[in-house]
Amino acid sequence: MLIGYARVSTTDQDNALQMDALKRAGVRQVYAEKTSSVGARPQLQIALAALRPGQTLVVWKLDRIARSLKDLLAILDGLKARGIALKSLTEPIDSSSAMGEFMLQILGAFAQLERSMIRERAIAGQVAAYMRGVR
Repeated sequence: MLIGYARVSTTDQDNALQMDALKRAGVRQVYAEKTSSVGARPQLQIALAALRPGQTLVVWKLDRIARSLKDLLAILDGLKARGIALKSLTEPIDSSSAMGEFMLQILGAFAQLERSMIRERAIAGQVAAYMRGVR
């Protein structure tokens, strides 16, 4: 059985694209976060608790399930220990194979790098604005 998880990054975003893709992939039950927060993600916790051995958690994209490689690896370890696979619809990832699990870790590292670079650019922009006297 496939169980889906969807999340948006900001409150002005819509998760319709994710929901449609999950439904087309055969996911019948989708847990979706309506708002984004840095901390708790109650729908993710409910989805993880609902999964049973032999089932698969399906996400539209890896960055929807975890914000850091550390978080992704913790989720993967928990799923693997329970006999549950993770599948991404936009990346060729399926953790039910050794190669898929390896690729999942590599893509998670790239996603974390991208977030760090975005943060660095934002800080650099704020510093530049401050130096120009913009407050």
